[in-house]
Amino acid sequence: LKAPFLLRCGALLIDYILLISIPVVSLLIGRLSIPDPAKLLNSKVINAGWLIMILLALTNFVIMPMFSGKSIGKFLTGLRIVNTDGNLPSFTTILIRHLIGYPITILSAGLGFLLSLFNLKGRALHDYVAGTIVIYARKKISNKSAE
Repeated sequence: LKAPFLLRCGALLIDYILLISIPVVSLLIGRLSIPDPAKLLNSKVINAGWLIMILLALTNFVIMPMFSGKSIGKFLTGLRIVNTDGNLPSFTTILIRHLIGYPITILSAGLGFLLSLFNLKGRALHDYVAGTIVIYARKKISNKSAE
């Protein structure tokens, strides 16, 4: 089932709020514990925040989609990335999607995202580049005990 555009936007928003919150929290912790702004920028707290954000980004955008087709945002919204044949994307496919597809989509002034509004399968430019599609895949829970 084609992933609704607004649901895709919501999943992406969740992912980026999660990522951005890590350095923000480390900055707040650093600011409370290190009053000197000159020392704050090279502090272990700030560097740890950036490292955690990078590790979370790799986990969220590469490792999780390889094994489940989902980032945290996609998990919460019921979306899944699959290849055009319906299988989970490989490591190479995910890298192409994020390292080539997303930059091209962003360089198109966001028009690559809007492309998903105007085609039957809801594919954005980065989906075409990588050979992927985002589907709505929330499992329906059957209530057999009530029958």
